[in-house]
Amino acid sequence: MAQVRIVTDSTADIPLELRERYGIEMVPLKVHFEQEMYKDAITIEPDQFYDKLVQSSKLPTTSQPSPVEFVDVFKRLNEEPETSIISIHLSSALSGTYQSAMLASNMMEEEADITVVDSRSASYGFGLFVVEAAKMAQEGRSKDEILEMITRMQQERKLFFLVDSLEFLQKGGRIGKAAAMFGTLLNIKPILSIDPAGEVYAMEKVRGYKKALQRIMELLSSDFAEKPIHLAIGYGQVKESADEVVAALQSQFDIRSVQYTRIGAVVGTHVGPGVVAMFAWPAEVSADKL
Repeated sequence: MAQVRIVTDSTADIPLELRERYGIEMVPLKVHFEQEMYKDAITIEPDQFYDKLVQSSKLPTTSQPSPVEFVDVFKRLNEEPETSIISIHLSSALSGTYQSAMLASNMMEEEADITVVDSRSASYGFGLFVVEAAKMAQEGRSKDEILEMITRMQQERKLFFLVDSLEFLQKGGRIGKAAAMFGTLLNIKPILSIDPAGEVYAMEKVRGYKKALQRIMELLSSDFAEKPIHLAIGYGQVKESADEVVAALQSQFDIRSVQYTRIGAVVGTHVGPGVVAMFAWPAEVSADKL
């Protein structure tokens, strides 16, 4: 049976320790501060990025990897005997990264077995099933079994981004300046999620951080009230906020594991340093249960 290797990109926000443990290959996106270019999670880490972000009057820009960067990784992995590749990437509705990986796959279609997956998600919203896929690959599970798990996770995982400030949504053009000013005065905290097509949208706008967190717990309860779940918590600059969220969720849910992750430079550009993200999925859908 062919071995399966897993490839992803830096917007999955997978901690380095997990990438190394499970042999996950990562192709970085790039973040640009004026004339300075950094490779996400390689030449700029979250602490450095958020320090630069809050000091910058202009929002940085981001860019996708080229097809050649994917070809380089695919060719190296394809040199391993009897290898299939699953390459899982940031929602195609948010970035051209998936298209770059597809072009690279097409360039190698006669020499390599590559399946490129549009996660229709962002950050650890798909990082979680990249990690689960890599676990299954290490266990010797087949490519079809891994792809089936990814499909189930896409359907069953829930994710919410709680944005502390409207400043970065406004700078990025997602809301107008007047709306941002009005929302700031009213202490509005948007709860963001990602729809089935992979687009970011504001589920609700709640006044005050505590009320917003309570509303997220109500939303999670509608899906997971009686189910054991795994939880991942992403944060930008303030880990204490993530700890508070974990404590609140542990008081109401049967949480079997908690994974912390940092929101990296590319996703962090749009949500800002005060973001806390929650990713939850049923324990029965994890690699050790399939």
